[in-house]
Amino acid sequence: MSKVRVLVGTRKGAFVLESDGKRQKWDISGPHFAGWEMYHVKGSPADPNRLYASQSSGWFGQQIQRSSDGGKTWEPVDNKFVYDGVPGTHKWYDGTPHPWEFKRVWHLEPSLTDPDTVYAGVEDAALFRTMDGGKSWQELPGMRGHGTGSGWQPGAGGLGLHTIILDPKDPKRIFIAISAAGAFRTDDGGATWKAINRGLRSEYIPDPDAEVGHCVHHMAMHPSRPGVLFMQKHWDVLRSDNAGDVWKEVNGNLPDDAGKRGFGFVIDVHAHEPETIYVVPIKSDSQHFPHEGKLRVYRSRTGGNDWEPLTKGLPQSDCYVNVLRDAMAVDSLDSCGVYFGTTGGQVYASADAGDSWNPIVRDLPAVLSVEVQTLA
Repeated sequence: MSKVRVLVGTRKGAFVLESDGKRQKWDISGPHFAGWEMYHVKGSPADPNRLYASQSSGWFGQQIQRSSDGGKTWEPVDNKFVYDGVPGTHKWYDGTPHPWEFKRVWHLEPSLTDPDTVYAGVEDAALFRTMDGGKSWQELPGMRGHGTGSGWQPGAGGLGLHTIILDPKDPKRIFIAISAAGAFRTDDGGATWKAINRGLRSEYIPDPDAEVGHCVHHMAMHPSRPGVLFMQKHWDVLRSDNAGDVWKEVNGNLPDDAGKRGFGFVIDVHAHEPETIYVVPIKSDSQHFPHEGKLRVYRSRTGGNDWEPLTKGLPQSDCYVNVLRDAMAVDSLDSCGVYFGTTGGQVYASADAGDSWNPIVRDLPAVLSVEVQTLA
């Protein structure tokens, strides 16, 4: 029988949750790196026992950890993230120039084919890559060197490159997203990049239709259709049917918040139904908790616009948690499993594509990331 491994990063350590294909009983290992912020933990598609983790501390800075046995043991690897050439400046919150400064790794994206190759999205926003299992990291300078880079400004949480999507059908195509610059695509392995923000509209920036400056929260793609992208943006849910060249809103009947629909951080796609997508709407850009205190995952089976709330097993009163951008994942079992973690420390799982939910574990530290591996 297949197994499932859920990798959870929290503000005070990492946890590894394992179950068989029924996904009813779970073994919990952790906390690994207790007390450290674990921004992201992810396994290699090419070698499921090869895991990478980004750990950060206000006292000790940033460290990358690697496991070769599915999280049982870990070893630190190289942590030198040095910008290529003369870094220059980007805009600060007040619009003044600010030097590029490395702070932390937000997201790790292992190669689809090589367990030693991993991409890292960092703050201040840049894309790095290792090809030796984390022993050394090099910037792909074309990303930060994009002609608009000096005008990028941080979002409320910093200037972070938080989303990396590798095209399974074209190894030279990569999609990334930055808060608060927008979405970008390379078609030549990272040498050059194109801003892909046409159709995005942000009322809170000087030019609502600007080429860059949009606060993209997360993006998702189904591997069978790499030209179709879904986006959770500040106030909107959008889709693109042409690899990001043009976007359209699919907010539909999502909960209304002061005349706007679709604010949230996380978005993901069903493993076997490319038109089935999931979001977790929350209130506004300042409150960051579920509408009416009801924790609801919304599912669209039509690629957007028509949405249904999924509530069975989720608290429907007095719930004021958030679900962060990297805190949802989907397994690839026949009956698709969906997982998400909250800032209240709960990790919820659905073994029936969202129809019903159960907490795998409660009372963890605030959850920053959730990833899942489907193991043979």
